[in-house]
Order: sequence, then C-alpha cells, then structure tokens
Amino acid sequence: MKKSHPIRRVVLATAATVSGIVLLLSLKPASDPAAASAGGTVPPRSAAGQESPQGGSSQQSSQARTVTGSVSQTQYGPVQVRLTLTGGKITKAEAVQAPSGGRSTQITDNAVPELNQQAVTAGTADIDTVSGATYTSAGYKESLQAALDKAGG
Repeated sequence: MKKSHPIRRVVLATAATVSGIVLLLSLKPASDPAAASAGGTVPPRSAAGQESPQGGSSQQSSQARTVTGSVSQTQYGPVQVRLTLTGGKITKAEAVQAPSGGRSTQITDNAVPELNQQAVTAGTADIDTVSGATYTSAGYKESLQAALDKAGG
C-alpha cells in the first residue's frame, strides 16, 4: 500500500500539470501579432529616414499638405490613416477608418488618439503598439507607413 500513495501523487500531479498547460495554450496570445509587426517595422525606419531629406526642401517648408495612406485590413476591420505634413514633418495624424462595432468601438476609441499622438511625436511609422489594440495598432502602422511613402514620392 505504501507504494501506491506516491504513484497516486505522481498521477495527480501529472494530470494537474497537463490541465494547466492545456488551459494556458487555449488562451489567445496578444503578443504574437505585435512581434510580427515589430519585425515589419525595420524597413519603415529606413524609408522614413530617407524621407526626411526630401521633406526638408524649401518648397514644402511653408505648405501644409495632406496625405492618406492605403487601407489596411485587420481581423477586426479596416484601418486607414490621414497625415498632415508641414515642412516634411507630421503635424497631424488621424484615423479615417478604424474597426467599429461592439467591443471594437471601445478599443478603437481608446487606441486611436494614442496612436495619433505617437505618430506626430515620432514623425515615423516606428510607434509603439497600444496594449489591448494589437491588430488595430498593426493596421495603423501599415497605413501610416503607406502615407509616409506617398508623401516622400
């Protein structure tokens, strides 16, 4: 009988461990899309760096112009960014389209103002992902980079 007690403990510990692992694996990871989009932000850095000398021309320094990025389709809906540039610098950023409906509206209402501010502050598409709005942030960055590419061309 003494040998069956340790075996029972081992079986119960194994079952508890397997159950815990299954529960953890069933959670939807929020960091995977951020890691994927972080890998995609390396080229935008160099593209934005190339845009700065072009944006510094004397013709653009006194004029404000508006550029709209392409629509980025996300899992929760389309995202599109419009930039106002003065002297080659971002002076205003706004989301023309953003995910809406149900919980997406709440997430968008919280995330978009922060993304807009980050875009103006950074001046590039190298901005942080807003916690809880991973897909919207990734779509915003993609559309922001497209707008910056249009502005540079």
